[in-house]
Amino acid sequence: MGIQNLISDIRKNAIKRMDRKSPAELSATWSSKDLLYSGIGNAIFIILPTPGCAHALSESGGCSMCSYISDSPLETVSPEELIHIFSNLMNKHEVKPKTALKIFVSGSFLNEKELPKDARDEILKMIDKEKNIEEVIVESRPEFVREDVLQECCNLLPEKIFEVSIGLESSSDYIKKYKINKGFLNEDFEKAVNSIRKLKSDYKITSKAYLFVKPILTSEKEAIEDAVASAKYAEKAGVDRISFCPATIHKGTFMEVLWRRGSYQPPWIWSIIEIIKRVRNEVKIPVIMDTSGFGSRRGPFNCKKCNKKLKKMIIESNLNQTIPEEFQCECKNKWIGDVEFSDFTRSTCNISSK
Repeated sequence: MGIQNLISDIRKNAIKRMDRKSPAELSATWSSKDLLYSGIGNAIFIILPTPGCAHALSESGGCSMCSYISDSPLETVSPEELIHIFSNLMNKHEVKPKTALKIFVSGSFLNEKELPKDARDEILKMIDKEKNIEEVIVESRPEFVREDVLQECCNLLPEKIFEVSIGLESSSDYIKKYKINKGFLNEDFEKAVNSIRKLKSDYKITSKAYLFVKPILTSEKEAIEDAVASAKYAEKAGVDRISFCPATIHKGTFMEVLWRRGSYQPPWIWSIIEIIKRVRNEVKIPVIMDTSGFGSRRGPFNCKKCNKKLKKMIIESNLNQTIPEEFQCECKNKWIGDVEFSDFTRSTCNISSK
């Protein structure tokens, strides 16, 4: 059975088990310190309850590691309700000077079947009135990144940076197809980035690549090498920023099935440090490393003695774009051994979905 069929079966079973919630219950917001193009500032995060990622809802079953669809109502939400929810979420924040607004829809912001145009346009008009918001960051699969849609968005935000983030995950088409089930290739990513670049002379528009650290069926050494190679590729393709997403185990995914059977582990935090060191030296655009799930049972880990310390160092590295200072812990030797011998010790696994 191919990976696509396995992922599709697992996704369907996960959807059947979902505890359905109302759109309002699925919405969320928070804020944190962040790095903007203008320097260190504040970021507001907004999650809107749209019907769900088109790729995950397709027969392909979506990506092997992602369960964001579980935060979706799996039904159409009216433009009026989405606008009302967005307004309520924004009212929870004092919008400070030098703020970036990051909008997540568990899919593609630019797909009008997920986020209706009427809702999208009204939300962008509301954002335009917030003078302290400098950047608006959204996510989209490349097939929805069209010049006409980009122009419509930018025309509603004439004085703000509009950034489109694309989940490239890996520069390896093999990894995207056979380990992630991404549903697009490098040529599709490049086409989307080029569509954004064409508009730079007329609009404040930028692009960002999301890169995934350690897909399934990947050794620790392979994960490091792929992450560095993917960052170099993304910069060459013309993106303005890069955001790494180290693996965490999401419920209802193929990755979780392998993890529960002992056939997959998230990356070491030492591997994340190594990636940062190499990328800071080899890539010139801003690079951020997400620290969600660090030190948890389902996320990147080292040991209890150093997890929190290294997480703090990585967050500081994100803000200052510096290489984390040297740090030693007795668990580092175990990581070194894992990197050196993981290609030889990777276990063969039964990947049946049953």
